[in-house]
Amino acid sequence: MRTNYHTTLGLAALIFIISSCKPEPKPIAFGEEVCNYCSMTIVDTQHASQLVTKKGKVFSFDAIECMLRSDQFMEQEKIALFLCNDYVAPGEMIDATQATFLISEAVPSPMGANLSGFTSLNIAKDIAAEHPAEFLTWKELQEKF
Repeated sequence: MRTNYHTTLGLAALIFIISSCKPEPKPIAFGEEVCNYCSMTIVDTQHASQLVTKKGKVFSFDAIECMLRSDQFMEQEKIALFLCNDYVAPGEMIDATQATFLISEAVPSPMGANLSGFTSLNIAKDIAAEHPAEFLTWKELQEKF
């Protein structure tokens, strides 16, 4: 009887540990949380980004360029999620690997790279319609930074 209790308790603990390490983003505490790269307070809801490791550790950044320059980024095989805020939906995180990126002086970002993330190329083109702009995929962005 006692063995069944310990087995059940051990199994429950194992399930808890496994589920607590699930890689999921967490909401950024804008105005309170600091960037894991530059230590600036994260206030811009249009340019923030996050890395989530396969073990579930979350690193938040005040700008996409901080995420790209982070030491954590260099260990890409350990990363489960690359996220960035959608410029046109402030505070809403999108999958950075599927996003379109815009570099344009018309859309300044907190760290000066003028880098913003969008859910689609068409939306990014609309935002930068009358300004010089560069449009990049995730892969192209990684090569640039």
